[in-house]
Amino acid sequence: SLQLRAAEMKLKPGSFLWYLYLDKVYCLLSLRNVKALMEYFHLLDAHRRNTLNDVLFFHFLHHVTNMKTTQIKMLFDMLDWTAVGEIGFDQFYVLVCIVLSHQNHLEDQFMYRHSRPVFDLLDLDGELKIGASNFEMYRFLFSIKKQELRELFHDFDITGDRLLNYKEFKLYTIFCTDKSADRKKRRKEREEDKGREKSSKDKERYHHLKKMYSTGMDQRSRSLL
Repeated sequence: SLQLRAAEMKLKPGSFLWYLYLDKVYCLLSLRNVKALMEYFHLLDAHRRNTLNDVLFFHFLHHVTNMKTTQIKMLFDMLDWTAVGEIGFDQFYVLVCIVLSHQNHLEDQFMYRHSRPVFDLLDLDGELKIGASNFEMYRFLFSIKKQELRELFHDFDITGDRLLNYKEFKLYTIFCTDKSADRKKRRKEREEDKGREKSSKDKERYHHLKKMYSTGMDQRSRSLL
């Protein structure tokens, strides 16, 4: 049941979160969006306790995303790190930013910008280290494939204890953002090359048509003479 694929998590079009804007650099909401989210949180808080219990949390995520029941339950357990059976606005805000970063393909950027909170969330046992099994459970949040997870622990587990401490995790987030930036740069270069190629072809076509038109006009002029 924990074989969760990243592609499964999507935001439902038309839901409230669909209209929130996530800053692409810092992966945070604007002050106006935070205020709107807070109002939304209070609407969801049916018991007026400034918290959401597991039932309210489930219905919220079921309504705005296509997450599976097991994923939603695991998410609630991760955010409810004090095991009180409810989460406050701070945890709710972090969750919304994670969902929006996933939706906008900014997972690497989010992990880099908020490496400490993400590390603390994944450190389920409070041992200041993340095990592969914990990462495996929540990799769907950050679009991490199984092979990438294996490579992560192979390449960044510097101490060799099959666990990631914060420094090792931070190194991984830096590596990911660099790799992501390189991908975007290459994609942009390919698009620019295609654009130049198209522009060159359009010019050739234009000159060809212009030549044909000129030739046709010359022939027409001569026939009239």
